[in-house]
Amino acid sequence: MCFKNFLQIRNLNSFSASITRPHRLTYVRTYPTVLINPDGSTITIRYFEPRQLIKLPLNVWTLSEADRKARLEQRKPKKKVKVEDDLEDAFDSKKYLKYFKKSV
Repeated sequence: MCFKNFLQIRNLNSFSASITRPHRLTYVRTYPTVLINPDGSTITIRYFEPRQLIKLPLNVWTLSEADRKARLEQRKPKKKVKVEDDLEDAFDSKKYLKYFKKSV
């Protein structure tokens, strides 16, 4: 009997890992992680560090001029407002001395 006809031959290429599971005997430890694209869509990927979310940065140069300026303004640090206490105190403590009793 010839067993050559019964052998399974795989055609491995660059797309085989994206369509099916990786065909390995030993797996590198990976963790399920949610990848958030700049447009808001999400994909579950395997990542080597235990993270819950990875958010990809937005390319500001692909935005319109008005959106780009608005995004860059959001990145700038907020200016702190200085509050000046300008209290005019007209409290006179001598006015209330008559209400205190002297202890003998």
